[in-house]
Amino acid sequence: MGVVVGLLLGAGLLCVWLSCWEPAARRGRRGARGAVVQDLLVQAGAPSVTPRALWSFSAATGVVVLLAGVAVTRSPAIAVCFAVMAALAPEVLVRARARKRRRDLREVWPEVVDHLASGVRAGLSLPESVAQLGERGPAELREPFARFAADYRATGRFGECLDLLKARLADPVADRIVEALRLTREVGGTDLGRLLRTLSSFLREDARTRGELEARQSWTVNGARLAAAGPWVVLAFLATRPETAQAYDSAAGVAVLAAGAVVSLVAYRLMMRIGRLPEEGRVLR
Repeated sequence: MGVVVGLLLGAGLLCVWLSCWEPAARRGRRGARGAVVQDLLVQAGAPSVTPRALWSFSAATGVVVLLAGVAVTRSPAIAVCFAVMAALAPEVLVRARARKRRRDLREVWPEVVDHLASGVRAGLSLPESVAQLGERGPAELREPFARFAADYRATGRFGECLDLLKARLADPVADRIVEALRLTREVGGTDLGRLLRTLSSFLREDARTRGELEARQSWTVNGARLAAAGPWVVLAFLATRPETAQAYDSAAGVAVLAAGAVVSLVAYRLMMRIGRLPEEGRVLR
């Protein structure tokens, strides 16, 4: 009995020691990755989808494409290439959807600031000015501001309700507005109207400048996508011929596929980095 108690005590101490070191760091990295993906899902208009669900769907898609590729082409090497692409496709689509929605909302945020300034000029308190956006604000953003109003009526804590609003919006421009409101609420002052007017004009100028630059550089982004996808489209057509598909099952064929994947990935990332404007970062507390 004493031996069993000693073993259990040693195992417990080992678990406590491990929980204080390596696993904690791994959880931190996973948590940061999950937070980024969750922000992308919110920005893409799918806040109810979790990162784990997205990753599970990606894995299932990859497996289905792998099995279908092996059945059609009879070439495991080619099937693996397209399975990896299929597994990455859901997150790529979410990122594209999030970028498009951020670009669309960029035109709406100045109107939100104008509504806030109008409410302050009309004598409303700061929480009331934010809450009334759930009824009179832009249609695309009424739902999160209506939930802010419900949270504030239930708790009366302005700072905590702003944190929940930031999480629901998950937008860099929204973070600027929320932090400006928080700072005004905590510090006080009589220049809130001037601050909101300055912020509105800045957002309009930023949206106009970004729109012009993105329009001029769109050909670079589209060219990068076509250049990266072209060889694989050709490979998909060639894989329908049995003799061509079998040629890629050799060591030389696998090496060609691996080299092509690396070159396509590097070329795509370089072209996208050159041709795309840097994304705005979230404001975290």
